[in-house]
Amino acid sequence: MRIGIIAHLKYPICKPFMGGLEAFTYDICQRLLARGHDVLLYACAGSDPILNVRPILCEEDYHPITSSQFTSRQLSTEYISTHHAYVEMMQEIDKDELDIIFNNSLNYVPIMMSALVKAPMVTVLHTPPIFELKNAIRREQDYGRVRYVSVSKTNAENWKAYAPQCDIIHNGIDLASWHFYSGNDRGYIMWFGRIHPDKGLHLAIDAARLAGKKMKIAGAISDAHYYETQIVPRLDDSIELLGSCDHIKLNELIGNAEVSLITPCWDEPFGLVVAESLACGTPVAGIAKGALPHLLNERTGSLCSGNDVQELADCILMAGNLDRTDCRQRAEELFDVEKMVDVYEALFEKIASERMEMTIKAHVS
Repeated sequence: MRIGIIAHLKYPICKPFMGGLEAFTYDICQRLLARGHDVLLYACAGSDPILNVRPILCEEDYHPITSSQFTSRQLSTEYISTHHAYVEMMQEIDKDELDIIFNNSLNYVPIMMSALVKAPMVTVLHTPPIFELKNAIRREQDYGRVRYVSVSKTNAENWKAYAPQCDIIHNGIDLASWHFYSGNDRGYIMWFGRIHPDKGLHLAIDAARLAGKKMKIAGAISDAHYYETQIVPRLDDSIELLGSCDHIKLNELIGNAEVSLITPCWDEPFGLVVAESLACGTPVAGIAKGALPHLLNERTGSLCSGNDVQELADCILMAGNLDRTDCRQRAEELFDVEKMVDVYEALFEKIASERMEMTIKAHVS
């Protein structure tokens, strides 16, 4: 099949990944190419060229945002640049003669313009409902050209009012690249991800201190104001701040940790960090928000019901006693990227086949 994959434009699709969406887009693009499909990745400049990239946002227009505290003028410039990039892409996309469009953009434009292009579209709902996507989906339903997929049952429920016929396909990771660690003797707990209010690092630090545990933190600062006001005052000698780490280093850090601490302050639609931690054999302690209760069970994690840091500290101690082999087994059951690609590939083939049948019937009639 000839598959067009639309990425979001905040960051390039390349290693080291800025977040789970970049990793997801990279993995599925790479694996579809390896399976012999003709794949085009519509992404911003700087994305990995092995992915057969069609740049739709020039380097001079691309400015990674390291803080949510930017001016209204900067926001307007980014918003307008992204809007026009997607509009121009959708206006030209028929020239690529695609069999299917796989939309991971988190943007309303591809959905709004889906009825104007020849190829059918599959859109993944990676986030809880947001205003612009809700409006785009409402309008698109008059045409029925888009098939929607959610990354978890929880997120599908949140979207039910707008996309009631939503398929559920869990995100997957390359299990072979996440090595299993059978023991932990380093005496620390691990927190990794974007340093942003949504991820709740401040709660993690407070809970680790109450549990009497040393802590390592790996991740990029994506909200400077939050980092300066909520994280810096909490740092002390028991906490090691490592910044962004490459894959090999991150695997080692997670694998040698007693527990991974995952502290969402929003309805986490999936939580790739859960899959990555379990693949390393490291049990999870965290907050039962969003998809986390569906991804973990009593053998692989311990979750508290709210933002009570004492309860979270207790979860850290309980999770540290869980069997690491059970954690790896859970990852293999739920989060194998090849199984994920199998499901997407079958969905693409089904939709492309249905389109072909409709085209043949139209010609016959």
